[in-house]
Amino acid sequence: MFEALYPWMHLVGRVMFGLAFILLTIGHFTQREAMIAYATSRGVPAPKVTVLLTGVMGVVGGVTIILGQNRFIGGGLLFLFMLLTSTLVHHFWTEKDPMARMNEMIHFWKDIALGGAALLVAYYAGWTWPMSLGG
Repeated sequence: MFEALYPWMHLVGRVMFGLAFILLTIGHFTQREAMIAYATSRGVPAPKVTVLLTGVMGVVGGVTIILGQNRFIGGGLLFLFMLLTSTLVHHFWTEKDPMARMNEMIHFWKDIALGGAALLVAYYAGWTWPMSLGG
């Protein structure tokens, strides 16, 4: 009964997922100095390189998911991006202030969840995706 909706659900879901990464990481280029300052304040190693690298990972990963092209690579890039962000930026275990600790813990687990979703995308890369460029 709902079979006609499945391809559209897949397309809309992957557009929403990929677009979120693109829109959130475009600031790595348009607001580079602010992103570097924030990364520095969080103790991220080599913040200039890390901000550029994670920006590329987010944009490329998001585009590949939306297009359905090189999905394993795209999902892998987004997983690595979320792994880096959760551990290098949102290290809640170092926070002393309870409010800051809770805020960082929420961001940490949100990033872990997004990383898990990216792993699922990479896992399902071998299947045929509706309305995609394939591959």
